[in-house]
Amino acid sequence: MKILVTGANGQVGYCLQQQLREQGWDFVALTRTELDISDSVAVNSAVAQYQPDIIINAAAYTAVDKAEQEQALAYAINRDGPANLARAAKDNGAAILHISTDYVFAGDATGTYSENDPTAPQGVYGKSKLEGEEAVAAINDKHIILRTAWVFGEHGNNFVKTMIRLGNSRDTLGIVADQEGGPTYAGDIANALLSIAKHYATGNTTPWGTYHYAGLPHISWFGFAQHIFAQVEKAALYNKAIPQLNAITTADYPTPAKRPANSKLDCSKLENAFGIAPSDWQSALKNISTYNS
Repeated sequence: MKILVTGANGQVGYCLQQQLREQGWDFVALTRTELDISDSVAVNSAVAQYQPDIIINAAAYTAVDKAEQEQALAYAINRDGPANLARAAKDNGAAILHISTDYVFAGDATGTYSENDPTAPQGVYGKSKLEGEEAVAAINDKHIILRTAWVFGEHGNNFVKTMIRLGNSRDTLGIVADQEGGPTYAGDIANALLSIAKHYATGNTTPWGTYHYAGLPHISWFGFAQHIFAQVEKAALYNKAIPQLNAITTADYPTPAKRPANSKLDCSKLENAFGIAPSDWQSALKNISTYNS
């Protein structure tokens, strides 16, 4: 089995490369510079050249606020790109594993979101990602769409790294406390995708479709920040006191794109189908010094 990874420089793509290498997979990992997934000719050429059995699409336009202005670019990467990959995969007999987001939901429900709940994205980012999902599902029967949320890791930009950086230069930080979700470690997402790939590679009947994968326990951004700085203090990363954290509301911190108040995803379908447990983000934070770059 050969795997083709797109978006190799992203948070999940970076972890996928590490794990694929460690596990001895036959794989090719391409950055956006090496493969623009919105270019159908380039995608067809790459898939024909590498002949993968599985394509893992970790490429995405994730600048949530900028997407409101850069709509064409967001749709090109988040909708057209996955469509191109799904079509090329189908034409070559390959499966596609595609990463999506909690932003496909309105975020105003109570409880957790299941895969069957109605979608209602509130901004361009979420809308473009939903249309990407729909394209993948319509084009290639052999697909897994993996929705995740609040992704963080050692590589790239994310909330954990931002907190560490800001906390080292400020004495107080205001953190939104009325949005809740499940922080998800990028390395765990990569592991989940490869677990699905192994299931397929070993000839098992694969229950294709849409799944949720995120972290537990659910928490607010404010609570997440408290956990982050508890680990920062424990690891003595600073030559100063950790900042005072002040809980603020979404209204106190307006952004061009609306954020979901509820990003809590029900991950039981994935666990039942593949035996993959939710991300343990608290364990991932114990190596806090690896995020300090």
